[in-house]
Amino acid sequence: QAYLVESGGGLVQAGGSLRLSCAASGRTFSSYRMGWFRQAPGKEREFVAAISWSGDSTRYSDSVKGRFTISRDNAKNTMYLQMNSLKPEDTAIYYCAAGSGTKVGAATADYEYWGQGTQVTVSS
Repeated sequence: QAYLVESGGGLVQAGGSLRLSCAASGRTFSSYRMGWFRQAPGKEREFVAAISWSGDSTRYSDSVKGRFTISRDNAKNTMYLQMNSLKPEDTAIYYCAAGSGTKVGAATADYEYWGQGTQVTVSS
């Protein structure tokens, strides 16, 4: 069994920053692509950012490009999402995901393992 656990969510004012972490256990995720998705109330889950197994390749949605940075530390089996210049529209539950394969995927179908999510709320 594999487990992904997100942490670091919370309430922040617009313009502020948060750093999310995703700790993986149960298997070695160093060979897996990993990603962040988010889901706001009444909306579908949407892609935020993804990173290759090596960390050499990253991909971002247009809505977060230039504000969010994805990274990973394979020695710690942990992935991060640094979120700066947060906006109220970034409010959502943020999920981390892991999937086998080399493509830095942006679709939910690209990922087999999912965390339970962490709430991020940005006040105006």
